[in-house]
Amino acid sequence: MLYKWIFAAFLCVSLTGCVLTKIVTVPMRVVGAVASVVPVVGDAVDESIDNIADAVDEIPL
Repeated sequence: MLYKWIFAAFLCVSLTGCVLTKIVTVPMRVVGAVASVVPVVGDAVDESIDNIADAVDEIPL
């Protein structure tokens, strides 16, 4: 029973601030990296996704 409370407290502390935004932005950056392989438009898409991910990282949580 005590382990459940300790785990819940750890989960609440770890999913705040920077960690929470990283959970959102890392998949965005991976998609941007994969999209950069596409000829002609890939670099533009990657740059756009990277700019949006940077903006999400700057959200104060």
